[in-house]
Amino acid sequence: MSERAPTLPAQLAADDFELFQLPRRFALDAHELTQRWKELQHWAHPDRHAAQTSQAQRLATQWSVRINEAYQRLKHPTSRAAYLCELAGHPVQAHSNTQMSPDFLIQQMQWRESLEEATDALTVQNLRDDVVAARQSESATCENAIDDMQNWPAAVESVRRMLFMQRFEADIDRRLDQLDD
Repeated sequence: MSERAPTLPAQLAADDFELFQLPRRFALDAHELTQRWKELQHWAHPDRHAAQTSQAQRLATQWSVRINEAYQRLKHPTSRAAYLCELAGHPVQAHSNTQMSPDFLIQQMQWRESLEEATDALTVQNLRDDVVAARQSESATCENAIDDMQNWPAAVESVRRMLFMQRFEADIDRRLDQLDD
């Protein structure tokens, strides 16, 4: 009995949601996404095509890379949200547009000051917990902006906030590592 290949879009350039046969939504079932990734990777894995022509092997490699890239983008809420904004014609432009609301800029300064002033791991860990909670709350805000309201400017702002919080969490983790040494 031969395995049936999964249904794939006609072109490698299909969007990630089409590739995984998922709705274009921020809220995704992580288990379904992972299962679909496993199915696609099983089908496209270059080792499965080793006995075929070099062209078929190259195509399998291209599909495998494309599937992995799409999976990584969809798996992470912030990158998924940024991707959805881009698909809707509202790119986040996180590197060239760092405009944030005054309230969030004040919050950033307060977090930075708290991190600079912290002298023990417990204080830093509490700060990390606060930032994680804020990022989770922002993720819910982003989901609402994308899935319920299709308010792309609000979604873009929300993505920028989540990106800052992710980077700041990495700064906090480095600080925790320093305090552990």
